[in-house]
Amino acid sequence: MAWKWLADHWKDGIEILILAIAIYQIYRAFRATRGARILVGLVVILVAITLLLSYFDFQIITWLVQRTAILLVLSLPIIFQPELRNALAKLGSSRLFSFSNKSQLDFLEVFEDSVVTLSKKRIGALFAIERDITLRPYEETGVTLNADYSPELAMTVFFPKTPLHDGGMVIANKKMSTAACVFPVSQKELSDRSIGLRHRAAIGVTEETDCVAVIVSEETGAISICLEGVLERNLGEEKFRARMAQIFLANDDKDEKGAPKEHDTKDRVAASRDRDLVSD
Repeated sequence: MAWKWLADHWKDGIEILILAIAIYQIYRAFRATRGARILVGLVVILVAITLLLSYFDFQIITWLVQRTAILLVLSLPIIFQPELRNALAKLGSSRLFSFSNKSQLDFLEVFEDSVVTLSKKRIGALFAIERDITLRPYEETGVTLNADYSPELAMTVFFPKTPLHDGGMVIANKKMSTAACVFPVSQKELSDRSIGLRHRAAIGVTEETDCVAVIVSEETGAISICLEGVLERNLGEEKFRARMAQIFLANDDKDEKGAPKEHDTKDRVAASRDRDLVSD
């Protein structure tokens, strides 16, 4: 009896599983955004109207609601355009960017050292490291540098009251592509009200692209990393270097189980610890 029931209804189970996965993915894409409130409001209104119509059996109102629902479905891509754009951008990213040769590894070490120096001197900075999704739209808002990465140039760009210090720097192909770039400020509702515009801009640009944003707080010198709209704040020097290695060196430094080789990361951190690139 049970086997016959399973044979007749196994497709229903697969259908429920697919719907559950789809609903969960929609929840992940919309949570903590403006669209989340709109979506919840629409669902509540739809459920309430459906219950009322089924109870009172209003024929004319039911006809109007059905026609309105069609227009609503057609307007959803417009209402949720930012969320859909972000989801498609992430879907189209293969996330295969990695530092796989010695020159790229050297660049990463120099970059980390310069960020640590900025942190020690409490010079605010915002970097966006390009990966698979181009940052060209944001580069067009800034000033072109097209220079090899230089700690001294980074220090000069972000030094307070210089013309280019206000804004973000795009790093593409190990080069300082542009400075004073305008990044989109995240519309996500954040519980921590102390998060400033620089950090919100980092969240915004990583929500729309697969880049890695690195932020140095001007007030405290704290280092933060933002990836896929998730902000990791107040990283110490060793934790910052280890996190960068985890993001960019994971494909090269994996053991047989696929985990990063801890000894390689520790050796690299220890070798470059407390190295000042710009003298006081």
